Amino acid sequence: MPLSLESAQTVIAGAHEHARRLGLRITVAVVDEGGLLQALGRMDGAPPLSAQIAEAKAVGAALWHRDGGALAEVHRERPAFFAQVDRLVRLPIIPGRGSLIIRRGDAVLGAVGVSGATAEQDEECARAGLARLT
Repeated sequence: MPLSLESAQTVIAGAHEHARRLGLRITVAVVDEGGLLQALGRMDGAPPLSAQIAEAKAVGAALWHRDGGALAEVHRERPAFFAQVDRLVRLPIIPGRGSLIIRRGDAVLGAVGVSGATAEQDEECARAGLARLT
């Protein structure tokens, strides 16, 4: 069963609530298993570019089936390969913390990407959003 719009919006709401408690302004993107945008939420005051960055983080995680930190390792270890794969998708892939896979059991349903704060804070907000699904 694919990720529902309601679930995507639940992830965004959880990440935004966590960001508000930390005094942050972020953008959260949720993509489906094919890396296509399902929902996007940009908090008032979040940097405009954070929308594209959040989506690009989420796309990479969904298509590679790796969280952003693991994707950054691939980028470091195999930059030429990564550069070629990056050209195959509709958006540039941004490797790094702040993107997490959304799973149901072993199935990858999509991913969430967060941008607007530090990489660690982005990931913390993404985790808070995913926690709402359980």
